[in-house]
Amino acid sequence: MLTSKDKLARRSRRNRHKLAARRNGLPRLSVFRSNNHIYAQIIDDTKRSTLVAASTMDKSMAKAKATGNVEAATAVGKMIAERAVSKGVDQVVFDRGGYLFHGRVKAVADAARAAGLKF
Repeated sequence: MLTSKDKLARRSRRNRHKLAARRNGLPRLSVFRSNNHIYAQIIDDTKRSTLVAASTMDKSMAKAKATGNVEAATAVGKMIAERAVSKGVDQVVFDRGGYLFHGRVKAVADAARAAGLKF
């Protein structure tokens, strides 16, 4: 019987395989969420490097009361989009990992779109 970690890894692998088929050389916006924080990074898989990263652990988020809610995820999405646009990245593919596109993961995506990223 598979554990929940195994199921998450399986869904992540399946999602990344589908992304690779339609990526066309674009970097991917990868999202990781834990119970207390949310992390987002834009990764260039051809160079195997992280271009931009943002999370609720950043010093600019130190004033936030809660870091594991939708409001914090919205702030992270806005932050990652602003940093990406300033680096010249305006189009990405969204990698939700093994998570459902709902709640905090959706909040990151919607805020990034609103701040100028296209995906």
